[in-house]
Amino acid sequence: MKVFISVDIEGITGVTAWSETTLGNSDYSQFAEQMTKEAVAACEGAIAMGAKEIFIKDAHDSARNIDITKLPKCTKLSRGWTNCPDSMVAGLDDTFDAAIFIGYHSAAGCDGSPLAHTMNTNNNYMKVNGEKASEFIINSYIAADYGVPVVFLSGDKMLCERAKEFNPGIETVAVKEGVGGATVSINPELACEMIREGVKNGLKHISACKIDIPDKFEVEINYKEHKDARHASFYPGVTQADSHTVKYTAGTVREFATTRMFIL
Repeated sequence: MKVFISVDIEGITGVTAWSETTLGNSDYSQFAEQMTKEAVAACEGAIAMGAKEIFIKDAHDSARNIDITKLPKCTKLSRGWTNCPDSMVAGLDDTFDAAIFIGYHSAAGCDGSPLAHTMNTNNNYMKVNGEKASEFIINSYIAADYGVPVVFLSGDKMLCERAKEFNPGIETVAVKEGVGGATVSINPELACEMIREGVKNGLKHISACKIDIPDKFEVEINYKEHKDARHASFYPGVTQADSHTVKYTAGTVREFATTRMFIL
């Protein structure tokens, strides 16, 4: 079995403030360590289910957060950015049996996390076919385009609940809940135990996690700064709906992801 793991940090146990997510800050290291532990727990769950190859994408900010010395021998770790539309799932292809998302978070425009955002912090929301889209949604579509089901997700409670609506077969572990500007987290060691078991369960029913790809992607992005909407409006196929909002329609996942890469 060959498994792909994408790891973000805002949905890691205990992470609450932006300073805790930034390489070099004094309060960053303990959460980068927990990010590594949760990635390792996911690997251990996958290995227990027969995974022989595991590819991990460090998918947060600098993409230089995970401690490679702590990873199992059967893993490969992608650090830094390949600058392609696949972004947080770069390296994924149709040779993988399943994908796992660790440390993910609620979408921009939602109140499930104090750090809720979609791809970056310059937008108030991104909608896909009328619904606010999280990075989980975007990356699930990219995975589906390669024929790879996403079988497990960990992160905040709201994201996990919405993920189950989007993909009823997926296993989830909510390691925390956002309340205003605060988070309420479970014990970090318990989080790793639950992730390990959740991955095992998810890999037992891979086919149940397949999702349908829409015939088209109608995308709306509302920016915090009007200048960003104007800038995006010059990309081919993108139109400006109002001072802060642009729209575009994509017929394929690749077109959807490529346009997003250049305007968000």
